Amino acid sequence: MLTPVGPGAPEAVRAVLKSFHDAISALLAPAAPTPLFAVAIAALPPAADHPRTLVLVTDLNILAHSDGAHWIRQDTGAVIV
Repeated sequence: MLTPVGPGAPEAVRAVLKSFHDAISALLAPAAPTPLFAVAIAALPPAADHPRTLVLVTDLNILAHSDGAHWIRQDTGAVIV
């Protein structure tokens, strides 16, 4: 939950915090599709660090999702090794 800034905060700080608030709100409730993280197969991050997320694997030209242990190809369901 986001906490409001008190009325005694300097205006410059309030403006920065409002921009953070607006950016976080947009992430929590997107109003439009968001770009996917695009990465080559050799640079895929550990799937365990990104459960339930999608990536575009650029050199395979496919989407993959993390099941929490592996990156899974969306076209065949196979594990990306």
